Amino acid sequence: MKFLKEFKEFAVKGNMMDMAIGIIIGASFNKVIDVLVKKVFMPPLSLMTNGLNFQDKKYVLRDAVIDAKGGVTIQEVAIEYGVLFETFLDFLIVGLTIFIVVKAMNRLKSKAQDPKNEVVATPKDIELLSKLADLMEEQNMLLKNK
Repeated sequence: MKFLKEFKEFAVKGNMMDMAIGIIIGASFNKVIDVLVKKVFMPPLSLMTNGLNFQDKKYVLRDAVIDAKGGVTIQEVAIEYGVLFETFLDFLIVGLTIFIVVKAMNRLKSKAQDPKNEVVATPKDIELLSKLADLMEEQNMLLKNK
């Protein structure tokens, strides 16, 4: 029973929903990056290398064996380093994009936490703490003047 109660608290508090939303957004973000790499970055890179298609690049360890009818009897064994290159490019683009987004969010967060910044609404807890600090400073000044 305790397990079910803990699971109910976990689900109700929103942790499970937050995780589900994060996974769904992450999957969509992955599709965007995949298209960005394959359809935007790779064609110019391929053009700069005289039509080289990185996805076709591989080191063949054993050629495929084809019978008289044209059917493959033994599959080709190859190390596909072109796919690895594209995957690394995907990773770099995802990392750079996440870095830029987090940096922008941190900048907005620091602006929001600055009580003197009138452009962005300051959260109530930070606004109250700022007022409390100002009152304590004023009280200390009054006590020093006595």
